[in-house]
Amino acid sequence: MTNVRDAAMVSKAWPYEEARKVLKRLPSGKPDGAPVIFETGYGPSGLPHIGTFNEVLRTTMVRHAFETLSEMPTRLIAFSDDMDGLRKVPDNVPNQEMLKAYLGKPLTKIPDPFDKFESFAHHNNAMLREFLDRFGFEYEFVSSTERYNAGAFDEALKNVLRHYQAIMDIMLPTLRKERAATYSPVLPISAKSGIVLQVPVEVVDADAGIIRFDDEGETVTQSILGGQAKLQWKVDWAMRWVALGVDYEMYGKDLTDSGVQSGKIAQVLGGRKPEGLIYEMFLDEKGEKISKSKGNGLSLEQWLSYGTQESLAFYAYREPKSAKQLHLGVVPRAVDEYFQFRGNYAGQPIEQKLGNPVHHI
Repeated sequence: MTNVRDAAMVSKAWPYEEARKVLKRLPSGKPDGAPVIFETGYGPSGLPHIGTFNEVLRTTMVRHAFETLSEMPTRLIAFSDDMDGLRKVPDNVPNQEMLKAYLGKPLTKIPDPFDKFESFAHHNNAMLREFLDRFGFEYEFVSSTERYNAGAFDEALKNVLRHYQAIMDIMLPTLRKERAATYSPVLPISAKSGIVLQVPVEVVDADAGIIRFDDEGETVTQSILGGQAKLQWKVDWAMRWVALGVDYEMYGKDLTDSGVQSGKIAQVLGGRKPEGLIYEMFLDEKGEKISKSKGNGLSLEQWLSYGTQESLAFYAYREPKSAKQLHLGVVPRAVDEYFQFRGNYAGQPIEQKLGNPVHHI
């Protein structure tokens, strides 16, 4: 183990470079021997897809690299933003007319269009867990709705109210004029309509978690605790980092600005932004960004029809900071290269093994 650890300390393979960032962040570990937290986030308004696989896979690679470098315990949290209001009806689900009546409501309060689970979010969360279990990922599933409703975020929410103006000062300069006019870090949930409201709010009593806002012409004074409100996306991300003690989370290049602002908010809340890798996007054969709603690019099922899970993991491993095309044409070469690297692995010295993609799969 010592030889492996010594080699890992100097390995140029990106999972070890990322893991060393976490080790530098926590040279003496966390208080009371608490585990190092790795996190991935998931928006359950759609079904899990190849991007979900890649993010959990790559985070798992960093986690395993960290476990080579350190004896500290670790956890991987798969966090579902299932309290978000439904902004638009996805193209790839049944009963679309029914869903239109629930726009703006939390995903856990919307009936399942597939008629299998108690809500749309419960359906997609179940699909996520089945998806991650299918590939043998080791993770802990955490539901945003369950945490908010159980009061697990209540102290963190009060803290947001205490630092309300400082958060506004971070966010307002980043917003267009019309958006800034109605922006609030806190999104109350209407007791009348059940909709996640995008309205300005006034802090009445931060320590009690009380706010005031307008709900369709009526002035309402309401608690934000126990699931009666949720936070705006970037504020929510920052609050979660602090409340859960997240030490590592990677995200796509399209969230770079969000990461900067959430990092500033985390600092205001008394925490700090986690370490992380900003990865490049996957592109279709025309060079356009792959989109869940467009359905362009390659699905996980399509890849697995022609190549193995290991060949996909191999393709995801290599050069995460470079944009990659993801279409059927890349599969044969990825499969061939995977088997070539696997064939070389057994006879390599430990330093080369750590840099061989096969070692991380």
